[in-house]
Amino acid sequence: MQLIIAAVGHKMPAWIESGFGEYAKRMPPECRIQLKEIKPVERSGSKTTDTAMLLERTRIEAVLPKGARIIALDERGKDLTSAQLAQNLVQWQQDGRDVAFIIGGADGLDAEFKSRADNLMRISSLTLPHGMVRVLLAEQLYRAWSITQNHPYHRT
Repeated sequence: MQLIIAAVGHKMPAWIESGFGEYAKRMPPECRIQLKEIKPVERSGSKTTDTAMLLERTRIEAVLPKGARIIALDERGKDLTSAQLAQNLVQWQQDGRDVAFIIGGADGLDAEFKSRADNLMRISSLTLPHGMVRVLLAEQLYRAWSITQNHPYHRT
């Protein structure tokens, strides 16, 4: 099973890349995290927010593996504890499908895309920089895996 983080945004600061890379490299081969960056749509005078999100949806869908479980990150999504995420991770591994976590652009995710997602998940009630969400999500996926393995990381 692959864990894919598809994130609208590119050219992140070095500290974001370093933080994400640190947690991604800790994951075992059977539960690897892969980042797929999607170039945001540049907003010109003729592009509305809805048009930009629709174009970004097309770009997101193009990088998703066929049959993947889609988890859209959204402020109205389910708020999980680390232990609940670990339980989901176990179920997802048994399911055998790849899991794709989708981080939208500055305007969020297209409503149609969110309605078709398997789940909506909230990372935080706080407003966070999109790059930081990548790092937090990678860390929480590593933490969830460590919980499933009784690894001491979760208790440190």
